[in-house]
Amino acid sequence: MSAFDNRVTRMLGVELPIVQAPMGWIARSRLASAVSEAGGLGIIETSSGELDVIRDEIRRMRDLTDKPFGVNIAQAFVRDPEIVEFVVDQGVKFVTTSAGSPTKYTEPLKAAGLTVFHVVPTLRGAIKAVDAGVDGLVVEGGEGGGFKNPQPVASMVLLPLIRSKVDVPIIAAGGMVDGPTMAAAFALGAEGVQLGTRMVSAAESPVHDNWKQAIIDAGETDTVFLNRHASPALRALRTERTTALEFDTEKNAFGEFGSAVDLYFGGDMEAAIALSGQVCGRIDRVEPVADILRNCAEECLAVLGDLAERYVKG
Repeated sequence: MSAFDNRVTRMLGVELPIVQAPMGWIARSRLASAVSEAGGLGIIETSSGELDVIRDEIRRMRDLTDKPFGVNIAQAFVRDPEIVEFVVDQGVKFVTTSAGSPTKYTEPLKAAGLTVFHVVPTLRGAIKAVDAGVDGLVVEGGEGGGFKNPQPVASMVLLPLIRSKVDVPIIAAGGMVDGPTMAAAFALGAEGVQLGTRMVSAAESPVHDNWKQAIIDAGETDTVFLNRHASPALRALRTERTTALEFDTEKNAFGEFGSAVDLYFGGDMEAAIALSGQVCGRIDRVEPVADILRNCAEECLAVLGDLAERYVKG
């Protein structure tokens, strides 16, 4: 039995309750298979909209690992009205839904036998998702990278608030990067964590080395929060492009996103918006996924054990 035996590990069929974030163009077989092989749960994205490519990536996943993995449906980016059928046809058992209402896809996904977690940035969203019948939640603090609620709430506030109001399993996202943050998430009511920026900078991440190096070089204040006046809001690395958009209330930053391919795979850091969480300030090297997950798990248990020894008497 895993040291982390809980509802998340049992629902996902994994050894470690560590999930890789479903980042567009990045969360594909190379990275996701490494996460699943290391005992966590790799997730394949669909937000790129390249479903023919995604189908091939899922086939490749099965060549690379026999461990469980999941798929994400980012509703705001869905172009295919048959997305539920597409996901079900891939034979996966776990799906996260995000960037939209949980009432849209939860029922048909669960009717097809899938386990469904919905991503929420607020208590209101969490209650709506639970009422819609989800199996669990990914609770996403505003310090995380990527697309965000225009009114961000930090994980330190959001996690215990949602935990106090709902009973379903929670995976914590936003600010999660290592063992101590994982232990903190558990203390606040989570039973798993999701790693995003840490996975972008991993050795198996397909992004250009320039982006990985920018994460390593960044400090804890080197992200910007864009689009507070519009939706979706975004948290990204500070660059000339994002600095120009930071206080612009006329433009929708998403419309100024730029060429993702030129940034992600060409390494031009000004070609697009480089999404990143504040944990960039805590990442100082590129590491293999297996090392990241092993260290995260071992350090989490060490922190929890130390706290118990120091503060729990008798």
